[in-house]
Amino acid sequence: MLGDKKVQRSVVTSLVRTSLSPGQRVVTVQKGPLYRLRGTHITLLCKVSGYQGPAEQNFQWSIYLPSAPEREVQIVSTVDPSFPYAIYAQRVRSRGIYVERVQEDAVLLHIIELQDQDAGVYECHTPSTDERYFGSYSAKTNLSVVADTLSASMVPQVLNYAEGEAVELTCEVSKSTAQHTHLSVGWYHLQGARESHAEEVLTLSKDFVLRPGPSYTQRFLSGDVRLNKVGNSTYKLSIGEVEPSDQGQLYCEAAEWIEDPDETWKDISRKQTERTSLVVTSQGRDLSVDITAAKSSLSEGDTLQLNCMVGAQKSSSRHFQVLWLLNGVEVARFDPHGVLIWEDEYEERAKLRQLQALKQSNAVYVLTIYEVGLKDNGTYQCSVSEVKTPGDSHSIQTNLSSGIQVNVKPKESRMRLSVSTSTPRVTAGDALILFCEVRGATSPVSVRWWHLPPQQPRPRVLVATMERDGTLSLGSAYQDSRTRGSLRLEKASSGVFTLVIPKTLDDGDSGQYGCEATEWSQGQRWTEQGETAVTVSSMGLGLHATLRSRVATVRYGQSFELVCQVSASYTLEEVPVSVEWFFQPSPPTSNYHKLVRVFPNSTMSWGAEHTRFQGKAQLTKADTSFRLRIHSALAAEEGTYQCEVEVWRRNTLPLGQPAATARSNAVGIKVMLPESKLQVATKESSVEIASGADTAIECRIAFAQNNSQFTVTWYLLLPPPAEATPVQIVRTNYSGILEYGAEFSSPAQKSRFLSQRVSRNIFWLRILSVNPRDQGRYYCVVEEWLWLVEGWHKLGEGASGRTMLEFKLPERELQLEKTNSSISVREGEEVTLHCLLRGARLPATQLSATWFWGKESVPVSPLLTLHRDGAIEYPQKSLAGRLQLRRPTAGDFSLTLRSVEQGDAGLYRCQVQEWQQQSEGKDWALEALADSGYTRLTTIPPELNVLSRICSSPPLLNFILYLPLVLILLLALGVFCCYFKYGKSKKGNLTGNQQVELQGAGDVKKT
Repeated sequence: MLGDKKVQRSVVTSLVRTSLSPGQRVVTVQKGPLYRLRGTHITLLCKVSGYQGPAEQNFQWSIYLPSAPEREVQIVSTVDPSFPYAIYAQRVRSRGIYVERVQEDAVLLHIIELQDQDAGVYECHTPSTDERYFGSYSAKTNLSVVADTLSASMVPQVLNYAEGEAVELTCEVSKSTAQHTHLSVGWYHLQGARESHAEEVLTLSKDFVLRPGPSYTQRFLSGDVRLNKVGNSTYKLSIGEVEPSDQGQLYCEAAEWIEDPDETWKDISRKQTERTSLVVTSQGRDLSVDITAAKSSLSEGDTLQLNCMVGAQKSSSRHFQVLWLLNGVEVARFDPHGVLIWEDEYEERAKLRQLQALKQSNAVYVLTIYEVGLKDNGTYQCSVSEVKTPGDSHSIQTNLSSGIQVNVKPKESRMRLSVSTSTPRVTAGDALILFCEVRGATSPVSVRWWHLPPQQPRPRVLVATMERDGTLSLGSAYQDSRTRGSLRLEKASSGVFTLVIPKTLDDGDSGQYGCEATEWSQGQRWTEQGETAVTVSSMGLGLHATLRSRVATVRYGQSFELVCQVSASYTLEEVPVSVEWFFQPSPPTSNYHKLVRVFPNSTMSWGAEHTRFQGKAQLTKADTSFRLRIHSALAAEEGTYQCEVEVWRRNTLPLGQPAATARSNAVGIKVMLPESKLQVATKESSVEIASGADTAIECRIAFAQNNSQFTVTWYLLLPPPAEATPVQIVRTNYSGILEYGAEFSSPAQKSRFLSQRVSRNIFWLRILSVNPRDQGRYYCVVEEWLWLVEGWHKLGEGASGRTMLEFKLPERELQLEKTNSSISVREGEEVTLHCLLRGARLPATQLSATWFWGKESVPVSPLLTLHRDGAIEYPQKSLAGRLQLRRPTAGDFSLTLRSVEQGDAGLYRCQVQEWQQQSEGKDWALEALADSGYTRLTTIPPELNVLSRICSSPPLLNFILYLPLVLILLLALGVFCCYFKYGKSKKGNLTGNQQVELQGAGDVKKT
């Protein structure tokens, strides 16, 4: 395969796309036209996106050949093994053509050996898995097959060269492709048995850029390895100085590249030449290293000089790296450029001119230690490595000298040292005071203080140094006085060196503090060391805040106090402290809100969300207790409180981030509202009233607070068989606003049911023109409300006793059909429910009637009311269009229900009332009434009509749809035939008539 992996990576980012809206299916393939060489292995990528359904999509590849551009020839499918046409079936079965799934929604079409007949337009199709067709389901690209004209040749030969000689190899590369292509030519090296791992030497890329292999980069930059184009087709590799590593097999590889329409380059052909064997004869390199010392047994303060001598042929023209080693550990080195590099622990001594290293020549190197100490004891060695060039990281050969033992005898000294501190345990921000007492020294002494942090492993940190002449220098970590203050290192006449660190930062300043005293005398020195331990506690260690309150529940308007008690392992009065109070209302709606913050200078900052606290909160401080007192508690101040304490280091301004923070526990405060003392009269009573009269139901408040307001709601419990569910009549709130229930929201009901407040503690429900439907048990529910500072609050409620409203029935009863009946009707049809008044009625009377409907689980409700004046009322407005009251006679009150629905099933009954005016100008009085029996209505699902039958039968529907078309075609054919026959006969008649006319014309001429 010619770079198929590169194709996969590049083509994924450059595909043919159709401009579609987001969320649509999009199928993409490589943009064409594509040119590929006959006989090569090629791939085509297809990808789908924006699809619905399973993540793994299926793909089908087809081709449109140039000989039949409209005809689809199926090649291969990921889902259907029988998909390929015969001309491709054998190649698919033998894996000459196959599909590789690179992702769940992307595949590669592989053609192992491209043939001329494979040229054409390729189409990638994805079968739909979407809920509906939306987007593109296929994409096409054009593939052209061209001949492979690339050739690369080199005469195979065996070459023998000595190390350092020049080598030249030539390679002939040519092509004659009609399309615009580029060439790349590279040389590769095979060494030993690694036949499959060729190493790149130098390549001229398709962009005409020379690119060396990793092992030849340095030699290419130095000009030792070159590649030149000589003439039109000759490429020459030149190696200025051949090395033993060049031995092996060399060959040339040429690649032909073409730029695809997506502006990516594809290698369409690669050719390798035959191999040339290169044998390199190595020249022997004798490298010897010797080390000598002028004196190997020394006393402290003496000078040690070591010489490292390199023995090699032509050493002046060669490149060496020289290392000095003490007990196998590097001390210093000279790199191939001659630059001296000291190891860290020796660099400071070199700056003090205690050490010196010189390169006298390319063969002689000198290390001098002017004032040796006991730490300079050990075995010294010299290591020499030869490299090809100064910048080369690979050595040609390395040699190590023998070791020379250097013994340094100590010089006796009577100096003794002790280290102590007066502050072994401090808190962050406190000062450290350290003492280094030197006794018995007879010569000038220098002192170095260092710190070893507790986190191991970490190098010790230099704190301060006092030289013999009293010069003071600070370590880099202690030079900024803004962090730890201005350090002081003083010497008392008694030989005590005192180090003062004014401010510690944190527990990182804990650990061991060491003092190193050095006595100097006549070029010699004696050193004593000592340490002392210091513990620096973080300000957060032991910092706690505890919030408490004497009471958890307070009455409305009372005061309460919260105490935030702070404790720490250090004296809080000596450090800056701020306290912040937080509040979360009850019930919690969000996180805690900032209430107020008290800064160390006693200034306060109030939160923006609870400004009402500012005028009623009192903040005090006593030692380590911080108090918050809330005066005249309100309901809105019920919730959870917390305090948070922040501390800063001692002797610092409270700016920026605090050193430590502690948050207290949460304390809940509940504010109890005033108790309700509402008492509502609960005595049961009854009222009997005649029809048409007015009445009033009383609701009496026996006891309540003087400043309370009341909301009164009236309810009605209908008599059986209705359910015992209270029906709201009217609600009057504490502002006097009326709100009627759904059953009493009609204008007629609102005008009859009135809520009145007779006095402060007495409320009436007035019912005007009582009728039999108003019977039931009435009661009121009283809510007691109190205005507090932040609004109205409900204190409690109470219900009154029931008042039974009974209707005084007339002695005379009308005669209605009392028999219960059942009727079934099909949905969509209409049904008539009968209500027939029998017998005689009184003279000068008027009748009214009401129809009721209900179910076993639904309360009885009125459907229609015919008033005595002939007006009809529809309590349920939605049924007005389907209800009709038919009165063929004065005593017939039958009800017709149109377009019966399934929900109309239930029990229906009617009630007829007889009214008579007492005298002229007087009210009408109910003289008699009667209820009919129940009619049970059952609904039947609708029967399929003719149109429904037709629509439900596809054959019948097709017959009816196509029959008119057939009849029309037959009729048109018949008309056409008649017209044709008529036209032919008319033409014959016309010819005869013309002949008669001519003859007639002749006769006229004759006369």
